[in-house]
Amino acid sequence: MNDQFLDLATRWWGVFGGFATIAIRVTVIVLAAWVITGVLQRAVRRLRERISARMDDRESAKRAETLGRVVRYLIAVVISLITAMLVLAELGVSVAPILGAAGVVGLAVGFGAQSLVKDYFTGFFLLLENQIRQGDVVQVGNHSGSVEEVTLRYVQLRDYSGNVHYVPNSTITTVINMSRGFSNAVMDIGVAYRENVDKVMDVMREVGEQMRTDPAFLSRIIGDLEIAGVDNWADSAVIIRCRIRTMPLEQWGVKREYLRRLKAAFDAQGIEIPYPHLTVYAGQDREGKAPAFPLQQLQQAQEG
Repeated sequence: MNDQFLDLATRWWGVFGGFATIAIRVTVIVLAAWVITGVLQRAVRRLRERISARMDDRESAKRAETLGRVVRYLIAVVISLITAMLVLAELGVSVAPILGAAGVVGLAVGFGAQSLVKDYFTGFFLLLENQIRQGDVVQVGNHSGSVEEVTLRYVQLRDYSGNVHYVPNSTITTVINMSRGFSNAVMDIGVAYRENVDKVMDVMREVGEQMRTDPAFLSRIIGDLEIAGVDNWADSAVIIRCRIRTMPLEQWGVKREYLRRLKAAFDAQGIEIPYPHLTVYAGQDREGKAPAFPLQQLQQAQEG
């Protein structure tokens, strides 16, 4: 009886033993790959958390988070490829011809998908050089908005209207980052030609000082109002350029509040904020004199 059982077990192992061994090896390889991937990704995550905890700069912490996510993605891709090759080798599939064919196919794909390859290279250097991070407000080409995601393939932006823009990295030639270090709220203030420019500048400085000492803007404004001076003589106004240095991403809110307060201050001081107007002349005599024609008479003449 025992001899028959041993003989049956020997025959069964001879038929199915090879398959069982292969199945066990493949299972071990897949499990090992899963464990190694989890361990390495967790190690990268903990390393990123420790580095971020030691950084006082919020921008550097965001950069570490973005790079950590990319490294975890690369770890998963590399281990998956190695696992696939080991599983194929266990199944008796020769890996060398596959690698050779993959090289030829990769060369062909490289010529046909140059923009895709450029996407990955550009995305890598965007992250490495710390040009774009999550939470930044940037302009890339004709697209601008808040950065929601940065990958090796594309940059995802959301604009003020809520629209989402997916910008391939290969199309990015210049990056305008509006949230690094500090920002400036730049304003062009127009006043009538009859106004005293020095008085107008004094009023502008007073409004700037009031905002600087306001608790609501104390942590948002990091510099006094800077008046560059008269920047332009426009058709109906004298343009005075100024700016206020703010924390990153606070320039728009500070600008809106300053303009609101300045409008109230101009009204209180009787300073005219001009609008485009037209002076009509009835003609000129031989001496070159051209008296202004009253607009009211012109309207009455048109009505008559």
